Amino acid sequence: MSQFWDERFAEPGFKYGLQPNAFLKHQAAAWVPGQVLLPGDGEGRNSVWLALQGHTVLAVDSSAVGLAKGQALAREQGVADRWSSQQADLSTWVPPQAAFDAVVLVYVHLPSAWRTDLHRRLAQALKPGGRLLLEGFHPEQLRHHSGGPKDPDMLMTLADLRHDFDGLLTEQLGEEVSAVLDEGPGHQGLARVTRYIGLRP
Repeated sequence: MSQFWDERFAEPGFKYGLQPNAFLKHQAAAWVPGQVLLPGDGEGRNSVWLALQGHTVLAVDSSAVGLAKGQALAREQGVADRWSSQQADLSTWVPPQAAFDAVVLVYVHLPSAWRTDLHRRLAQALKPGGRLLLEGFHPEQLRHHSGGPKDPDMLMTLADLRHDFDGLLTEQLGEEVSAVLDEGPGHQGLARVTRYIGLRP
């Protein structure tokens, strides 16, 4: 998996653009600055934007190439002091428990065989009162050509997410909606997405 993403991120430019995910930008505008974990952060567009908002961020990804581009972007934007990274295989990585004010998952698509376990580990990484925000492609995304994996097993319904976070998070928002994506060459056009926000009691 890391080789696949290293090759993608080695291409010129930023695969998913430089701007933050629109759902994240809308929801996080009112967040009080804190410690934020971003697994699968790729080239750093979302973590660097959060650092610009005053958060201290940890970007975790399997791709050393993506993380290097994120680090360079953080330096360029003047937030290297609030941006750190860790290279890790998310299928086995265990984050520290009760350490973060927020966890952000933007288009982190995982095989169902280990998606639930990772989601539960990430929920447990939240401090009491912390929030988890997720946006990913719904199975109906297979009808569109705006990005995302072509393997149905890696797409997510709201029911899937409610199952993953059951007993750990209190749902604040859950929806399956159509959206028009404009996120670099990798995400362009009409899409079907699943969104979830949950709070750690």
